[in-house]
Amino acid sequence: MNWTNTLFEVIDMRSFSNLWFWIALAVMWSSVSHWVLGVPYDMIQRAKKHGGAAEADLHDMVRINVNRLLYIAEVTGLVLSGVVCFMLTSLAILAFVYDVEFAQAVFLLAFPMTLVGALSLNTAQIIARDNPQGEDLQKRLSRHRVATQFVGMFSIFITAMFGMYKNLAVGIWL
Repeated sequence: MNWTNTLFEVIDMRSFSNLWFWIALAVMWSSVSHWVLGVPYDMIQRAKKHGGAAEADLHDMVRINVNRLLYIAEVTGLVLSGVVCFMLTSLAILAFVYDVEFAQAVFLLAFPMTLVGALSLNTAQIIARDNPQGEDLQKRLSRHRVATQFVGMFSIFITAMFGMYKNLAVGIWL
């Protein structure tokens, strides 16, 4: 027996019937929804409720993460965009042309995350340009969180429908 057969016996490559895929999907979207531009959402709520030092901490955290995102985009933006597009295109071809279920699962995880990444970069640019303070900053971050949650809900719905279809289609042919 070679190592690939052993690997495929140990790891179920039928992703949509694997409980770990659904746990990973839930944890990924829960984490993405909680961390708004790298700032935990409870920090935003604490700043809204208490102000003062909590609000200063929020401003510092947002400033650090916005500058970090914009620096990454400035230095590696074009190359990173090319690599991400190449990887997503490769996954899409493997997933939907060659019908590789593992690639379908990874694509359904990765593609919406690129949308969230683009949304985060756009929000970081708006914050850097407008330099909102206090309640305006909190509203901007809350709007970003709602938009991220909308992408997440739509993504989970599409993934669940596609996963159910794949599980039912595989069940028919077994």
